[in-house]
Amino acid sequence: MQLTVKGKQLDVGDALRTHVRDALSHILDKYFGSAIEATVTLSREKHRYRTVVVAHVGRGIQLHAQGEADSPYQAFDTAADHLAKRLRRYKRRLRDHHKEAAGAAEAMIARQYILAEHDEAEPADDGGADTDTRVPVVVAEMTTEIPWLSVSEAVMRMDLADQPVLLFRNSAHNGLNLVYRRPDGHIGWIDPRGNRDDQPKP
Repeated sequence: MQLTVKGKQLDVGDALRTHVRDALSHILDKYFGSAIEATVTLSREKHRYRTVVVAHVGRGIQLHAQGEADSPYQAFDTAADHLAKRLRRYKRRLRDHHKEAAGAAEAMIARQYILAEHDEAEPADDGGADTDTRVPVVVAEMTTEIPWLSVSEAVMRMDLADQPVLLFRNSAHNGLNLVYRRPDGHIGWIDPRGNRDDQPKP
């Protein structure tokens, strides 16, 4: 596993680096045999320490976890515990994923944009109602993949990556679908019928 351990306003010593490597290797090897790469970022904010773990463990599978504590070791251990709990939840499905990955369909390629926030809308010149006709500023543009997944696989990937939303192609009918985490903690699923291959022809 290619591991990068970075510190922000914090000097990461050899002992902490070794602790991170040993703990992550133990957790990831248990479920994947070997992870591809992982990045651990430790930072200090006043009297608290924060750890963010991002690991790429296989085709389309990215893990994300974070933790905060009074010491860098405790902050990392908290993040590692969160990671291990998510992996335990999907242990069987992750093993099945590795067996089926070789024959999986290719993901769709799409463009992903990051837009800058802007100030509140200003009154129109003609004295009318407030309007906002400005075009959002694109801060970054990159290529992303839209994977072919079942709904349960999409929920699993969203949860493992700790994302609020995931767009995917539903393997049951080839249509674009979206899963998202609702404010009440439940998972929402949007399945527009207009883009499905099983739509009746007019």
